[in-house]
Amino acid sequence: MTDTHPTITLHYMPHTRATGTRVLLEELGVPYDLHVMNMKKGENRQPAYLAINPLGKVPALTVNGTLVTEQAAIALYLADLFPEAGLAPTLTAPERGTYVRFLVFYNACFEPALIDRYLKRDTASQNDTPYADYNSMLSVLRTQLAKAPFLTGDTMTAADILWGVAFSWTLQFGLVPDEPVFRDFSARITSRPAFQTVSAEDDAMAARHAQEAAKV
Repeated sequence: MTDTHPTITLHYMPHTRATGTRVLLEELGVPYDLHVMNMKKGENRQPAYLAINPLGKVPALTVNGTLVTEQAAIALYLADLFPEAGLAPTLTAPERGTYVRFLVFYNACFEPALIDRYLKRDTASQNDTPYADYNSMLSVLRTQLAKAPFLTGDTMTAADILWGVAFSWTLQFGLVPDEPVFRDFSARITSRPAFQTVSAEDDAMAARHAQEAAKV
């Protein structure tokens, strides 16, 4: 990679899953543009954005015109794109397997389990879900987080940012039990300046969006 930073645009709505991606960008300390949409006005469902991401979801990232979606994929991509930030174990590091495992575990197991629980859907047998069952999924996380301050040991990675931000809202809405192992882990991320800055800006942005939507 050259000294010239790529052109990065984060397609964004406040108080959404895109918050974690923005926190990661702040932690990386790289320049990026923010394309903000007002979800209350349905701007993410308009043709202009659907041409970028047909699902109408955020986060979505464009890097020199290349689209990357899905939180875990974005985290993996960005941390490897900027290795000087030290937020990803190298390919040959012993921690790399654990790092990739829990990035993928987030989208493959954690999110589906939360959605099923939130919607009170019967998940039938353990063989019929990607996560076995909700309690088993949480047990995997509980066991891993009890080992060290961060998922791969003593050093924070992009995976920790993803999970720390996710726990901040899942704890708030009761989707994850309020246990010290989850609460303390999340606090290690949410107490950092990057999260504090993004959170404050999200609050202000969401308030403006609510006012704008009320005028329509």
